[in-house]
Amino acid sequence: MLSVRNISRSFGTARAVDDVSFDVGRGRLTGFVGGNGAGKTTTMRIILGVLAPDSGTVTLDGSPVGQSALHGFGYMPEERGLYPKMEIGEQLAYLARLHGIDKPGARRRADDLLERLGLIERRRDKLESLSLGNQQRVQVAAALVHDPDVLILDEPFSGLDPLAVDEVVSVIAEHAARDVPVLFSSHQLEVVERLCDDLVIIAGGRVRAAGEREQLRAQHTGDRWKLETSSDAGWVRDAGGVRVAELAGTSVLFDAEPAAADAVLRAALERGTVTSFRPVRPTLGEIFRDIVVDAAASDKEEVAAR
Repeated sequence: MLSVRNISRSFGTARAVDDVSFDVGRGRLTGFVGGNGAGKTTTMRIILGVLAPDSGTVTLDGSPVGQSALHGFGYMPEERGLYPKMEIGEQLAYLARLHGIDKPGARRRADDLLERLGLIERRRDKLESLSLGNQQRVQVAAALVHDPDVLILDEPFSGLDPLAVDEVVSVIAEHAARDVPVLFSSHQLEVVERLCDDLVIIAGGRVRAAGEREQLRAQHTGDRWKLETSSDAGWVRDAGGVRVAELAGTSVLFDAEPAAADAVLRAALERGTVTSFRPVRPTLGEIFRDIVVDAAASDKEEVAAR
C-alpha cells in the first residue's frame, strides 16, 4: 500500500497542500480529483520525490519511499515530456532499458504496449508527427513500459476520444490487476466514476473526502427519490413536503424527507401499481461539486474568522 500521511507544502506564503493524508491500496485504482490549483500535481510530485514536503511522510508497504523504491515507480506527468523527434518504438525501448531491461526485452515491451494502444503500425514514426491524442497514448505507454511497482498518472485521459479512453482504461486496469497501486487524476469525472475503486477529493490543498467509491456515494445520498408507477404520476407535485425535480408521465424524480417520501409511496400504492421506488444515489460528479462548493464556503468562513 502507498500511504501519504500529513503532507504539507508551501510556496512562499501560499499553502499548496495542507495536512494531506490518504492511501492507495494494492490492486486498487484510486481517482484523485480536484479543481485547478487544488493541490493534485503538488501532491503527486511529493510522492515521486520531485518536491520535498515541509512536513509529512510517504511510505510504500510501511517503508519510507526512497530512491530505490522510486526506481520502480511509473509516472505520467500532465505536461508531455518525451522526445518529439525520436521514433516512438525506439523511445519506449530506450526508457525500458534505463530501468535495466535488456534490449530484446525492452523492444518486446514497447511493441506490446503499442499493440495494446493501437499504435503498433506507427512504431517508427516520430512523436511529433502524431496527433495530440496519439501522443497521449505514447505518454501512457512510457509510464508502463518498465512494468512499474506503483503507477502515478496525472490527467492520463486528456485529449483522448472515447475509443482511446477505453483502450487506455483497459491497459491501466490490467496493470492494477497485478496488485499494483494506481493513483490517477482526471477532470473527466464520468471516466473516474467508471474506473476508480477509491476516490480522493481535494480542494484548497486539503482532502475533503476519501474512501471507497460506493461508500462515498452512499454517504452523500441525499433525500432524492425516484417513483415509477402504472399510471400518471403528476399528482406527486401536490404532495406535502415534496419538490419534483423531473416528471415524465408515470415516472417522477423528487426531493423529500424520508417521512414525506414514505407518504408518497403509500399514496402511490393506493392509486395503483408501483413498479419501482428507490432513493437516488448521486454521481461522483454531483458529489464532487457539492464537496467543492461546501469547502469553498468553509474556507471563506475560516478566513473571515481570523
